[in-house]
Amino acid sequence: MTDISNVLQIAINSDDNQTQTLEEAIFEAIAEARETCDLNGSNSANCAVAWDIVEELQAEKSHKEQATKSKSSLESYCDRHPEAVECLIYDL
Repeated sequence: MTDISNVLQIAINSDDNQTQTLEEAIFEAIAEARETCDLNGSNSANCAVAWDIVEELQAEKSHKEQATKSKSSLESYCDRHPEAVECLIYDL
């Protein structure tokens, strides 16, 4: 089984133009998780760790996608003018 630190390091070092690398790491981790669970049983600790790796990689991909989303014009306006009526947030 691949060392968790090696797999997670791929995700951390992957930048925006290497999204394909992160996706490949996810597919490889899924294949390895399936193989690990087939060999050790679906209730084994190794199986759980393998799927945790998949989950961490998917979370990293999601965080990178979220960070690259551009702001809407309203969000940009509210960053510059937080006191504007359009930008006020009320708690009910």
